Amino acid sequence: MTHRQRIEALIGLMMGMFVALLSSTIVSNALPTIITDLHGTQDQYTWVVTATLLASTATTPIWGKFADLVSKKMLVQLSLLVFTLGSVLSGLSTSVPMLIGFRAIQGLGLGGLQALVMIVIAAMFSPRERGRYQGPLAAVMSLATVAGPLIGGVIVDTSWLGWRWTFYVGVPLAVVALVVIQRTLNLPVVRREVKVDYLGATLIAGGVSVLLIWVTLAGKNFDWASGMSFGLVALGVVLLALAIFTETKASDPVVPLRLFRDRTMTLATLASVAVGVAMFGGAVFLGQYFQIARGYSPTVAGLLTLPMVFGSMLSSTVSGQLITKYGKWKRFLLIGATAMAAGFLLLATTDHTTDMALIGVYLFVLGAGMGMAMQNLVLPVQNNAAPSDLGAATAAITFFRSLGGAAGVSVLGAVLSSHVATLTAQGLVGAGIDPGPAGGSGAGLSNLKELPAAVGDIVRAAYGDATARVFLVSGILALLGLVAIAFMKEVALKTTTGLEQLDQERAANAAGADGRGTDGQVVDGPVVDAELVAEIDEVEPALAGGPDGAGRGRHAGNG
Repeated sequence: MTHRQRIEALIGLMMGMFVALLSSTIVSNALPTIITDLHGTQDQYTWVVTATLLASTATTPIWGKFADLVSKKMLVQLSLLVFTLGSVLSGLSTSVPMLIGFRAIQGLGLGGLQALVMIVIAAMFSPRERGRYQGPLAAVMSLATVAGPLIGGVIVDTSWLGWRWTFYVGVPLAVVALVVIQRTLNLPVVRREVKVDYLGATLIAGGVSVLLIWVTLAGKNFDWASGMSFGLVALGVVLLALAIFTETKASDPVVPLRLFRDRTMTLATLASVAVGVAMFGGAVFLGQYFQIARGYSPTVAGLLTLPMVFGSMLSSTVSGQLITKYGKWKRFLLIGATAMAAGFLLLATTDHTTDMALIGVYLFVLGAGMGMAMQNLVLPVQNNAAPSDLGAATAAITFFRSLGGAAGVSVLGAVLSSHVATLTAQGLVGAGIDPGPAGGSGAGLSNLKELPAAVGDIVRAAYGDATARVFLVSGILALLGLVAIAFMKEVALKTTTGLEQLDQERAANAAGADGRGTDGQVVDGPVVDAELVAEIDEVEPALAGGPDGAGRGRHAGNG
């Protein structure tokens, strides 16, 4: 692909990512309305988000494996179609459980887009060059972050549309993205004899799901110290232990454990889990804070997140350009993780009466940290990975970030739900109102509209005060991510693309004239010998334009 073709393909990929993220974020400000209209609970509110994250987490490594088996272009289009189908079905939901199920279908497509977009970009651009394009990609993600809540808020506030259109509105954009990707993306198909480890994927998804269900239900449906609680924990641990055992025996594991022999990969994984928990877990409850605790409309709630989005767009664009210019990445990750932790800890000092201008400043700091740390964390992993492991390494780091997000939303949702019930009971007692046998947990999102005005105010204040604890936990986890980044060893970014590295690796491993290497790979198209190309580049200018080198060889201008 020429440089222009790569840029056109990048635009198509960013459109696909924009549609997926828009369809996710557009629901954030609509969720309080959806849950109250469908008479859902705080736990169900959490699972509407967790279902998508969990499904994407479980399938991300599988999409990454398929990227080594069939056309990456076809996989991007397929994942976009699956996500769009889940969006349409979600709009047709008539109950919260039905919505949760269809949101899981959305997650299947989202898992593909998360991994495949980064894999394709790594194939087209070198790690050094990739920093320049991480900025626009993060800017698109930030734009979707702000456009989603705003569009969702306007749709919910428009009486003749309603919240169901928050799921339908992305369909036309998805069609456009599919057309652009079809016309622009043109990568060679690398065929390998790959066996997808479905058993490992199933065990990982099962173990994580069981533990998330335990965290969500414990303390409410059953006691923390009960037979059901111990049974769920034991089942989750056994499933994950079996998953690890399966991964050590599988010929092509979902998450190759040998990747973690590299210190950068291990530390980046730990940082990704921490960032995922903080990023997804903290941001998900912002819309709820603005609408429930502060009483703003969905549209205004979207506008109030603008400082965070502007901070993310600015820091991601600037840091991406500087990474490409200097070839250094660690300092920007350290600054980003520090700012993200500071933003969360500042938000942990807020309550239901905090000045909104102050909250805006805190959100800008948080957004600046996220923009610098979120996408750039993938760079050192891709830079250190072997060319044939590029898909698996990218999928693995995305997998653990999504895993952290799914766990974060579920755990922080449970923390919020428990603390809200406690604060509500205290507020009712302080107002001279009997909290009843439920201890205040009977008053919440599910019946907020039916509560008396005085009780409703107490519930709203409880949500405003309890959200600070969510931010506190997120800040502590962000600090753990900062520690992991601090111990990462900085390696200069490579200047060759993923496809060029793969060609060089295959040329080194070539065992015969049929182009079959010792790793069993067969590549469509010629195998490039890097040393031969270098010799041709030295000789061709003289052949084409004389000893003064005024002529141009076939490879001139290829970067």
